[in-house]
Amino acid sequence: MAEHNDLGQLGEDLAVAWLNNHGFEILERNWRGRNEEIDVIARKDNELIIIEVKTRKTRAFGNPENSVSLSKQRNLVNAAELYITKKNSQLETRFDILSIIVNSNGQQIEHIPNAFSPFD
Repeated sequence: MAEHNDLGQLGEDLAVAWLNNHGFEILERNWRGRNEEIDVIARKDNELIIIEVKTRKTRAFGNPENSVSLSKQRNLVNAAELYITKKNSQLETRFDILSIIVNSNGQQIEHIPNAFSPFD
């Protein structure tokens, strides 16, 4: 597996552990719609939370969350709509980002709730 894939997998594992420790119920990991993928789908209280995980080794090229482009946001919204329809979910939905830096100095995890909306 390529190094960036290993880093991405590590980031998703760290994200799921963080989410579990903060009271989120993990419903799905790497859920695939047609051509889209959602890293993590969780539930907390009465909300369905679509979570994009971005992991980097450094902030040299900007914060990880800055790489969630408008195109990526649209893909996440489309995938979420498909998931909601398939599961017949009646929950309020929000889109979060978990921004992770992991390197030899340790790890930093930043949770960005309501990072974007379907109307952005």
